Amino acid sequence: MRMNGAQIIWECLVREGVDTVFGITGGKVIPLYHELPGFPIHHVTMRHEQAAAHAADGYARATGKVGVCVATSGPGATNLVTGIATAQMDSSPIVAITGQVASADLGTDAFQEVDITGITMPITKHNYLVTNVTDLAQALREAFHIARSGHPGAVLVDVTVDAQMGVTEFVYPEDVNLPGYKPHTTGNPRQIAQAAEMINAASRPIIMAGRGVVVAGAGQELTALAEKARIPVVTTLLGKSAIAESNPLYLGMGGMHGEGYTNMALQSADLIVNFGARFDDRFTSTAQTFAPRARVIHVDIDPAEIAKRIRVDMPIVGDALNVLRQLLPLVQEADRGEWMSTIDHWRQETGERSQRWEQSEELVPQHIIRSLSEITHGEAIMVSDVGQNQMWEAQYYTHNRFRGLISSGGLGTMGFGLPASIGAKMGCRDVPVWLVVGDGGIQMTIQELATIRQEGLPIKIALLNNGYLGMVRQWQELFYDKNYCGTPLLGPEFARLAEAYGIAGITVHSKDDVVPALKHAAEVDGPVLIDFRIEQEHNVFPIVPVGRAIDDMIRRPRTDEQPR
Repeated sequence: MRMNGAQIIWECLVREGVDTVFGITGGKVIPLYHELPGFPIHHVTMRHEQAAAHAADGYARATGKVGVCVATSGPGATNLVTGIATAQMDSSPIVAITGQVASADLGTDAFQEVDITGITMPITKHNYLVTNVTDLAQALREAFHIARSGHPGAVLVDVTVDAQMGVTEFVYPEDVNLPGYKPHTTGNPRQIAQAAEMINAASRPIIMAGRGVVVAGAGQELTALAEKARIPVVTTLLGKSAIAESNPLYLGMGGMHGEGYTNMALQSADLIVNFGARFDDRFTSTAQTFAPRARVIHVDIDPAEIAKRIRVDMPIVGDALNVLRQLLPLVQEADRGEWMSTIDHWRQETGERSQRWEQSEELVPQHIIRSLSEITHGEAIMVSDVGQNQMWEAQYYTHNRFRGLISSGGLGTMGFGLPASIGAKMGCRDVPVWLVVGDGGIQMTIQELATIRQEGLPIKIALLNNGYLGMVRQWQELFYDKNYCGTPLLGPEFARLAEAYGIAGITVHSKDDVVPALKHAAEVDGPVLIDFRIEQEHNVFPIVPVGRAIDDMIRRPRTDEQPR
């Protein structure tokens, strides 16, 4: 079967199970788009290429499949960069396909020529420059294999326009053989047995669950291990939803904005069993002060992540799902009642924080997120942007749905939330999708409201509007003498702007109006944006100042934030 390069690209995508692509056309992908109507793939026309990459990322995180985005050469390709880096930092499998100038023009500074493979080399798992149509099918087959296997990540395939137009005999490579790339997915049996012995002997163990558990689809196995051995579970931000958060063994998120009792448990543990988390600085703070009494078992499919920041007593290289299945029969049933009672005591001691906001008569974000959690029963796909809104969502929404939280963790990309919610909804049409976003983040990609309208996506948006770049303003208040330089933020009337895009808009000023507005939005058969005008200088607590141990945190608001 003879095909041109553009046809080969779409045929390869179909064979890889791709049903949705996010992109923007342009000069050097016109041949590619010309052939698209002949293939069963839905193209979502985004308003900015960065948003296309974020949408592909959101699709991948919501479905577990590879997300795909497309852009033309030059500025189209460079606009993808932030989205590619975001996906790579969070181990999200995406394939970015970019057009390139003709192979004869490479290196001549031709119109819209950019060395996008050189630019993205540090922020991709791998990338390709395809200049000959005969190499195209093999490159795409390898790209999808690399993106989804092992430690998932971003792969870029840059295709010259003449390779898109050239014709060759199409042969789809059924097998991929990449010498030197053989991800180790099963744990070493000897190390597994020793890890089980360490777990069985521990008095105060903690399971630390990261995004690796979500990527591996290992939520049930993680829960089974925790319940069999009665081990409390702490998650990273991106590990949230790895276990149903209504489970009594779930302690919450740890780290800089983790619960006080969660961080106290980590610091008092005698064993930490880490499944698929990086021990990043936002979780551990200083490596020297983290969990000083604990031995550490670290399970990760990427050997480069093990002992990168924290000393490890038992390294296990392998996929979280496989390792959990290997560990389960070897771990003994246990009670650990004394350890759980100690943690419950700490939980009660630090519970005053939640009681304070409940007593407030002001419109505070905690009430909004907790109400949203109750209305959706913790079963929605929640997408959050970055900053204070991200932390409030993580602290107060009870995630009971596996893969139920989509957020930018490693790169912390403002503007991620809106396009990522588009990708999530395209991948999970039958599941409610809510976006929690700040007035700063939404203005970075707000043009994607048009995409929501054009695609008819019933995404619900909870905008926490405080008129600041809130997290930076909070740091300025707490650590920089309240010098609010660069953080006050003027925004539009968001409800009216949403209506201009053909989306229902609501503005909420009062605490009493929160639940009615959320319920109304949930019932509307279409997209809704709710502009919540929250207290301007409301802060996220607890917070661990940089350089302190994670149990040395600021737990309470300042005096003038106390309930009136």
